[in-house]
Amino acid sequence: MLGQLFLTFLKIGCMSFGGGYAMIPLIQHEVETHHWLSTEQFAQSVALAGMAPGPIATNTATLIGYKADGLGGAAVATLGMVLPSLVIVLLISSFFYKIYHSQAVHTTFYGLRPVVTGLIVYAAIHFGFGNRAADFMNWQVTVTLFIAAGVFLLVHKYKWHPLATILLSALVGIAIFS
Repeated sequence: MLGQLFLTFLKIGCMSFGGGYAMIPLIQHEVETHHWLSTEQFAQSVALAGMAPGPIATNTATLIGYKADGLGGAAVATLGMVLPSLVIVLLISSFFYKIYHSQAVHTTFYGLRPVVTGLIVYAAIHFGFGNRAADFMNWQVTVTLFIAAGVFLLVHKYKWHPLATILLSALVGIAIFS
């Protein structure tokens, strides 16, 4: 079990373009394939990992490893998740200045943007609605989309601090949804 956890999260760690939220669908696929957690347990683990300090993908790996095989599972899942990034950062930093201005590097990262965006949108929709596709458009979703559009406008156009928009959104959410 420990070897399987390590290799699975090593594989996920190697594909970690776009940060933790973009990795959630990859993690979910592996968890479902190996039957480590139920869908509900996975959703709860991601929610808990998002509330904990640190990267969500690493926190999620730690929680899944712990639930699958205790402290040893948590340790090897975490190691598997962070090892590829550590190795890549060490290698890239050794010749960072040589490749930084390369057109190929810039175009590669530019090309990855839509993939990362799609994975994040998928994770948001999947965890926001789960298997309730029929409930996708109702008044709560409509209000939520308006709040999201307002936040985008305040941050992008009016240069509000993101923390201020989070607090304002929380107050609006409490007022509307309570």
